[in-house]
Amino acid sequence: MGHNHSHHTQNKKALMIAFLIITVFMVLEYIGGTLTNSLALLSDAGHMLSDSISLGVGLLALILGRRAVSESKTFGYQRLEILSALFNGVLLIVISILIMWESFHRFTEPQVISGSGMLLISSIGAMVNIFVAWIMHQSETSENINMRAAFLHVIGDLLGSVSAIIASLLIMYFGWTLADPITSLIVSLLILKSGIGITNDAIHMLMEGRPANLDVEKVRETLLQIPGVVSMHDFHVWSITSNFPSISCHLVISEHNHDLILKNALRELHDTFDLEHATIQVESVNADLDQYEHYRCNHFVGKGL
Repeated sequence: MGHNHSHHTQNKKALMIAFLIITVFMVLEYIGGTLTNSLALLSDAGHMLSDSISLGVGLLALILGRRAVSESKTFGYQRLEILSALFNGVLLIVISILIMWESFHRFTEPQVISGSGMLLISSIGAMVNIFVAWIMHQSETSENINMRAAFLHVIGDLLGSVSAIIASLLIMYFGWTLADPITSLIVSLLILKSGIGITNDAIHMLMEGRPANLDVEKVRETLLQIPGVVSMHDFHVWSITSNFPSISCHLVISEHNHDLILKNALRELHDTFDLEHATIQVESVNADLDQYEHYRCNHFVGKGL
């Protein structure tokens, strides 16, 4: 519990610092992109706007996600993290499509661009994004989907700044103004890929999909190998949120030592798979459950459920 609290505090601090820095520089980059007439800078500023919003939403989700459970929300607000990640993923997709649209427009109508001003602002932007990415890398970006979504936003910004630097050099030394929409198009494709990945992961969790780092078949085999276990049914594995995998199942046993088998099952899940949230029902192989199943079906059908 203390380990999770430490991660939560570290993640919240990283998101807060990143949010403040990104928001301030986003305003400066927008002004610079307007003055230099650079699509690369304006698109990067637009992406930074999405970063600022997503970091703010992610920070809010992280804070509210720690709220206690209630009668109406028995898991509390932990799923806000997944909803935040879904929002971030969709926002990345929308931003990338808007950048691509404007890029194609500039291919047909090239613009006059100030290469030197573009170089200065994009260089500062690259340094800002490197610093923010370093801060967020110190947090839990590998396991926490919300933090990973925010981190990918920042990496997308960094790619945008680097592309703007390259484009500004090509404009300054070769007068090649098409470098601006070309680099914007490349970055938008990378942003689109990240957005689709994050969105798919979030939807997978919301659909109660299998945790990516858990071998479900191995979990099943481990439980069936416990002495006294004959079979298993109603086996489900899902994630409430990042780092919160859950399991439920019914174990059919041949022995009467109910407590010992349950204890062994819970210990195997915890020690072997790091599964701390498990709901296991143990029933005797001789138990007549047909009558219960018949009652349950008639009860629910009778109520129209």
